Amino acid sequence: MTNKTILFVLGILMFTGCRKQEQELFSEIENDAFKGIEKTLNPFFEDMELGVKTAYTTGNITLSTGSWTFNNALIGTSTSDKKNGTQSARITSTGKLTLLTDKANGAGTVTVKHAAYGTDASSTWQLWYSTNTGASYTQVGGTITSVSGNLATATFTVNVAGNIRFEVRKITGTSTRINIDDISISDYGTTPPPPPPTTGKKFLFDAKHGQTFGNADWVIDQDNSSISQYPTPAQSNVTSTTTESFWTGGISAWGIALAKQGHTVESLSSSASLTYGSTTNSQDLSLYDVFIVDEPNTLFSASEKTAMLQFVQNGGGLFIVGNHNGSDRNSDGYDAPAIWNNFFTSNGIVSNPFGFSFALVNLSGTTSNLATASNNPILAGSQGAVTTIQYNNGTSMTMTPTANPTVTGLIWRSGVTRNNSNVYCLTSTYGTGKVVALGDSSPTDDGTGAPGDVLYNGWSAYSHTRLLMNASLWLADL
Repeated sequence: MTNKTILFVLGILMFTGCRKQEQELFSEIENDAFKGIEKTLNPFFEDMELGVKTAYTTGNITLSTGSWTFNNALIGTSTSDKKNGTQSARITSTGKLTLLTDKANGAGTVTVKHAAYGTDASSTWQLWYSTNTGASYTQVGGTITSVSGNLATATFTVNVAGNIRFEVRKITGTSTRINIDDISISDYGTTPPPPPPTTGKKFLFDAKHGQTFGNADWVIDQDNSSISQYPTPAQSNVTSTTTESFWTGGISAWGIALAKQGHTVESLSSSASLTYGSTTNSQDLSLYDVFIVDEPNTLFSASEKTAMLQFVQNGGGLFIVGNHNGSDRNSDGYDAPAIWNNFFTSNGIVSNPFGFSFALVNLSGTTSNLATASNNPILAGSQGAVTTIQYNNGTSMTMTPTANPTVTGLIWRSGVTRNNSNVYCLTSTYGTGKVVALGDSSPTDDGTGAPGDVLYNGWSAYSHTRLLMNASLWLADL
């Protein structure tokens, strides 16, 4: 597909006011257009459109990318097969799709479209790779769950040089079936193409700094203790009725709420890098509108502190969530208040950049001691009015307007005078960016997460949802 053809097709897609039949035609054109774009951008793209295999018995099949072994798998063409085009692979039992030839130039990022076949129950699968012509394989990323509905996209960061081949393994050994389509692999050392444009904002949730240590679960999604950049199932499947349990994380409700409004949410995993201004990091902070850091449990490095300060200074939004004194979940000598205070005082650039610090206390209680809410975008924003919040073992903050005169208290501890101490929630600006700080992770907790974690539903209690969503949208300049 030429660039001129791509532009022509995308121009067609902008036409509005179509009848249903015309819309269905345009949907097919849209699929073909984006598939053509992806084929142009990535050297390896298998769309399953060539080849015939009608039985599950093990056999080899020639596809556009070479020879594959289909074990307990076939090429599906029925109306129940989820596919982008006319065909997709269908796997049953503990079947596999194995590429029999090596791809040169290694692999950077792999994306795979997937869904449960027809109305089958959900199934799980994994991606494995080999660098020794199939003699042994290594799993990459976590276990993916395919559910009924439209095709979702799973993204894997491989970053392996040299010759490489891949294998898709269905691991739910039942009669349930899954569809696999559009396997795209970028070369090692290249930046993957950006996703289709969205009118929403981009929110990055930090999962790199011990957010799952101990009984914590401050992530939007994890699968078998593995945290990927994109939550699974894909957020493109999120609708107005999707529940927070669609993803597995103690703050999945936060991510789902943002996705329902058309925003993009991602996680910064432990293997990712926290940078600002890097041209080689596909998750560089410059690519996001808001960075949310819920109760970190490991110190930020010097370069990470610089990156966050530059991000805010240049217009980014930073959501800071702390916790009570003594909340050191990994016994490294630092809890969330100490980690944040270390960032404020030992960043090598400016002392107390946002004009506040965390107190080393442990507080619980309910409060309605709020600043005047009239026209305040956080206390009286688009998501509703904030009236009451509850702390369950959190900490307060102390404001220092002499360090940053923009620091502004929003919520104080119950029964105290609204001054520079005993602040529960505040805002600040730095450069052209914004900061919101909350002294307790309990309001963000949606009560569900990884098996074994003891969590409590604070998200839907009192005014917590309205506070967190109003603050998130304010940070994103909405």
